[in-house]
Amino acid sequence: MTFPTALPTPEPRSARRRSLPRAAHAVVVALVALAAGLAVATPTTAAPTTAAPRLAAASGDQDVTWTVRTASGDLGADRTSFSYTLSPGRTVHDGLVVANRGKSALTLAVYAADGYTTDAGQFDLLVAGAKSVGVGAWTTAAKKSITVAAGKSVTVPFTVAVPEHATPGDYAGGVVTSLRQKDEAEGIDVDRRLGVRLTLHVGGKVAPALAVEDVHVHHATTADPLGRGDATVTYTLHNTGNTIVSAQQSVRVAGPFGWFAADAAPPAGTPDLLPGESWPVTVTVPDVPAAGRLGATVSVTPVVTDASGSTSSLAPVEGAAHAWALPWALLSGLVVLAAVVVLLVRGIRRGRARRAEREEARVQEAVAEALRERIGDTV
Repeated sequence: MTFPTALPTPEPRSARRRSLPRAAHAVVVALVALAAGLAVATPTTAAPTTAAPRLAAASGDQDVTWTVRTASGDLGADRTSFSYTLSPGRTVHDGLVVANRGKSALTLAVYAADGYTTDAGQFDLLVAGAKSVGVGAWTTAAKKSITVAAGKSVTVPFTVAVPEHATPGDYAGGVVTSLRQKDEAEGIDVDRRLGVRLTLHVGGKVAPALAVEDVHVHHATTADPLGRGDATVTYTLHNTGNTIVSAQQSVRVAGPFGWFAADAAPPAGTPDLLPGESWPVTVTVPDVPAAGRLGATVSVTPVVTDASGSTSSLAPVEGAAHAWALPWALLSGLVVLAAVVVLLVRGIRRGRARRAEREEARVQEAVAEALRERIGDTV
């Protein structure tokens, strides 16, 4: 994920992933753990109990296990992640503690990378070799690789240097330790990563903003004669500002003049969005009557969290869309009924016309007969 700086505009998640360098052979990222609420994807060995959070990683070889945590110092102790507020041109020095819990020496690569939100809504870091243009590019570890003896720990100093031209706002990334091993059975390289999240706020004018884009509504056709069915509303949340934002959302669907209004349950799983990121949302509103012209209104309240953890809400933003929702089963029945009525009316009219014709013929025949009798009498 790229961030709003004087550097190029961030790419969408899909484009970013396509641009990541590909090795000639497959590289499997088996583990990425980022401090502050992480899940470890491979078997782990529990870290010793300590006030400071430790993240543990185990490779396929269970003797290879290590942990990472923030270093204690003037910047604080027992931190769950690295978090800084700096002005453009300023620098901060910190450290990452790496402990080897295995039975043999362990050599790990160390690097920093930009963060991004995955399609699953999880925070992740660019893989080694992918170009960082934000905090990942501004963070430099004292060593590109370290060797940690069995049962020992090493503190890796690193420096975050904010460029003079850096755009104010929020940036996210992490400091990563990586172990790449060959999986002979699969014929691939396995890259196991363990890191601590790094959040940076660059001082200056803060401009949080969130847009609701590409709103669409679709009403599902059902066999219900009254046309009741699910209305599906889709839209995209786009962080157009320079701060990390979350969103409180509501969706309403209604017919003409606000009739038959129905509210959807707030969508779950929407992540905090980094500057420049977008997130697609799909909301289903059940049992909505087909009332003709259907309207959907999306209301989103952006929420900003500052460095102290306090939250503030911005003015709500809205998006709307319309679609036709017709009770096709009912309309089809009405069409059939109308056709039957038309046929009945035509049959009645034709019957009347035939009776009238027969009556006219009878009258004419009677007149003709009377005339014949009269002429006969005269002769």
